[in-house]
Amino acid sequence: MKKLLLASFVVALLVAALMSPFASSSPDGLERVAEDKGFLHKAEGQEVIKSPIPDYVFPGLKNEAVATSVAGVAGTVLTFGFLLVFGKILSKKTKP
Repeated sequence: MKKLLLASFVVALLVAALMSPFASSSPDGLERVAEDKGFLHKAEGQEVIKSPIPDYVFPGLKNEAVATSVAGVAGTVLTFGFLLVFGKILSKKTKP
């Protein structure tokens, strides 16, 4: 199981690092509807939670492709880390 998790983690990191710069810059569905219906401006600057990596671009990096790759890798590491900790907590609760 550990080998499978490690292999999955490595593949996810590679995808995040190498494919994220090619992501579409077009708005997602909800943003597009807000734009089409004319209320997108009402949401600008009204974030409930301030994102540490806004717009999927890691702050402080000049090259946008590199900044996007770093943001993808950071998100992947955080997600896997969260799931690993959550899995360990759940496995402790289910053991007799």
